[in-house]
Amino acid sequence: MHQPIRTTCPYCGTGCGVLATPDGRGGLAIAGDPDHPANFGRLCVKGAALGETLGMGGRLLAPRINGREAGWDEALDMVAGRLSRTIAAHGPDAVAMYVSGQLLTEDYYVANKLMKGFVGSANIDTNSRLCMASSVAGHRRAFGSDTVPGLYEDLEQADVVVLVGSNLAWCHPVLYQRLAAAREARGTQVVVVDPRRTASCDIADLHLALRPGTDTNLFNWLLSNSVDCMDFLENVEDVEEALAQARLAAVETTGLDPADLAQFLSIWRGSDRVVTVYSQGVNQSDDGTDKVNAILNCHLATGRIGQPGTGPFSITGQPNAMGGREVGGLANMLACHLEIENPAHRAAVQSFWASPTIAEKPGLKAVDMFRAVEEGRIKALWIVCTNPAVSMPEADRVARAIAGCDFVVVSDMVARTDTTRLAHVLLPATGWGEKDGTVTNSERRISRQRRSLPPAGQARDDWRIIADVAARMGWGKAFAWENPAQVFAEHAALSGVAGRLGSDFDISDHANIKTADYDAMQPFLWPQSPRKTGGRFFGDGRFHTPSGKARMVAVAPRIPMAPDPDHPFRLNTGRVRDHWHTMTRTGLSPRLSRHMAEPFLELHPQDAGRLGLRPATLAQVESPLGRAVLRVLVTDRVAPGQPFAPMHWTAETAPTGRVDALVPALTDPVSGQPALKSAQVAIRPFAAAWYGFAVAAGPITPRADYWARATLPKGQQVELAGGALPEDWIQEARALFGLPGDPLVMQDRRRSLVRLAFVRDGRLQAALFVAPEPVALSRSHVAAALGADCGPDLLAGQAAAGRPDDGALICACFSVGVNSIVRAIASQALTSVEAVGKALGAGTNCGSCRPEIRAILEAQAVARAAE
Repeated sequence: MHQPIRTTCPYCGTGCGVLATPDGRGGLAIAGDPDHPANFGRLCVKGAALGETLGMGGRLLAPRINGREAGWDEALDMVAGRLSRTIAAHGPDAVAMYVSGQLLTEDYYVANKLMKGFVGSANIDTNSRLCMASSVAGHRRAFGSDTVPGLYEDLEQADVVVLVGSNLAWCHPVLYQRLAAAREARGTQVVVVDPRRTASCDIADLHLALRPGTDTNLFNWLLSNSVDCMDFLENVEDVEEALAQARLAAVETTGLDPADLAQFLSIWRGSDRVVTVYSQGVNQSDDGTDKVNAILNCHLATGRIGQPGTGPFSITGQPNAMGGREVGGLANMLACHLEIENPAHRAAVQSFWASPTIAEKPGLKAVDMFRAVEEGRIKALWIVCTNPAVSMPEADRVARAIAGCDFVVVSDMVARTDTTRLAHVLLPATGWGEKDGTVTNSERRISRQRRSLPPAGQARDDWRIIADVAARMGWGKAFAWENPAQVFAEHAALSGVAGRLGSDFDISDHANIKTADYDAMQPFLWPQSPRKTGGRFFGDGRFHTPSGKARMVAVAPRIPMAPDPDHPFRLNTGRVRDHWHTMTRTGLSPRLSRHMAEPFLELHPQDAGRLGLRPATLAQVESPLGRAVLRVLVTDRVAPGQPFAPMHWTAETAPTGRVDALVPALTDPVSGQPALKSAQVAIRPFAAAWYGFAVAAGPITPRADYWARATLPKGQQVELAGGALPEDWIQEARALFGLPGDPLVMQDRRRSLVRLAFVRDGRLQAALFVAPEPVALSRSHVAAALGADCGPDLLAGQAAAGRPDDGALICACFSVGVNSIVRAIASQALTSVEAVGKALGAGTNCGSCRPEIRAILEAQAVARAAE
């Protein structure tokens, strides 16, 4: 009997504890860890489905050089040799690393040490630059350090929680459930500040649907009406300047109803226990740092910080964005929150590392790094555990830059991504379940991620790969760790040096940790040092500035971009409920693909009507930089002129769905974080001559202008559309599925309907449904028929009378579809989300589907009233 292994979820920054139990067949049974203080046993559907993402399909199993399989020695020798020769010929700044918030802290530490202390360049940046760099910059301006003041328990102790640009219900579901439970138990008031009506609004007492980009206006206005405490602020002049800026900001620019503003002010003033949670809606803008400081100003000026139930709270999007900040993973930071611009800090780190050099200035941040690649100033690029050819703004330009670089190394667990296709050398890395190290969540809690499966093929840990390259470059003694415990111990020892220099980050109590203690390590909050252990920061009014007082930062609202008549829409981008990043992991799970199986454009009914776009048709979205084709979803959750599109799809899953190809590389001048939510775009109908839906037990090879692929339990499905009709649908279907023989065919030439099914030994192998309009059929029914006994009735595309069809997925945790919910409401007279949960289980786990269940209940009530 295998014992469960305590580890940590690899998705968002909540940092949930996971119990992973080997099943003896190479897989893992997954459950929440009831003893982990981040989640107390809860898991969202992505975490619960981790066991479905562990197969070998698509894994990079051996090193590759220029497309051919190679041995580790050859590959590492090539990488080390090319890096060394590039440095010798062009200097250290001709080399760069682009890393990831999905790395473990030990991986991050080794990469940072190699680049900044031995190569001698700070040209190492991270995809966390796209996530929370503006929060880092705002913290440093206000607090003198990148310190998250509060704890998750503050969500449960607050009287008021304000969510700003944070769809907690979908992006951090476990924290959302903790907040929802607090609201139920204590009456916590919730305010959502977001241009979209997101799922998080389901528990909101007030939704402030402000105009995009006017967060600073709103919080300056709040500041001007709220100042009552200045004891621990650095000087009154800063406060007065901030207030002057606030009074100049016109409230009308937010577009909010004065009554809603008055209610917000009343809620804010009604209690000192206020937590403001903010995320990408604040950070991902070209004035994100100012928005952060506008929020921090309100907490500082009213004393709502450092006490239970109070504080500004930056929630990170990646599992180890915080760990990356701790080791100096950003190009403008040194390890342990030390400052690269500070000579004493540089000298201390160089002395500790005994390194031949130390980077003397900040390196290139992500956008500038890829510009330098494009211009040939960076001649050797090592990308680790991320997919910038999809996720960076101006993604097509970034892909071209990578393709044109002299030498590109990519370390990844996945063989085919938009980025790995551009590499000269591919290095196979371990994935979740195979890695061993630590991560830090959004509340500064360090947890162990433990190996529960053997590495796939020849995969190696990232820290080990980087250390082996460093050794081949002549620095073996400094990179001679035998296991991640030794890396962590060195990191902890360096933090003690940093602590003595005044850094907030100090975990030096672990500086002498042994492997056995590391293996048994329990989750803990930093700092852990002789000076301070865990807890909140700044409750004593002491900050990390030279004076010890916090700094108010006078921030003025940014002048909005001039409207572009050729591109009149402002495109908002973000995440969906059940997928994460570029789906290299979640895309492997059939149930995670059922909720939203293709990229879409969420469009207000007024815009859709004016553009002639009907639901489920396709829209062509264009910016001056690129083009995407997306499925139309018409809702009033977005405002007119403010469409929304998710960012998950890639060339592997939907080539025309790569929305970051539309986004310009506008960056915040302080943090360097790109603005990913304000691209100006034009929208028009995509002229489809036909639409299709296909399922197959084997591979599908689309040859269409539009296609989007998703995983099924017994194969895959593809949505299709084309601008011209093929001459022969039978030949097209054979090519699509790679199957010989004659399919079953049902064709209505008058209505241009074609339906084909390939059947072998009475069982369905593949099917294609074609229509001149978006294909109307039960996708769940057709998908379930794969591999099953099949007759001509399958081509009807609907379940036969008397056979239940679950319908489109609503609750992924328990695989409950919309039809099942509707039937239960009708047959059992259900009237509440709780009643649906009791009857079907839907909505009783992570809770992310509860807003959709509520909407179904309301729609059914309206339908009954109309009868």
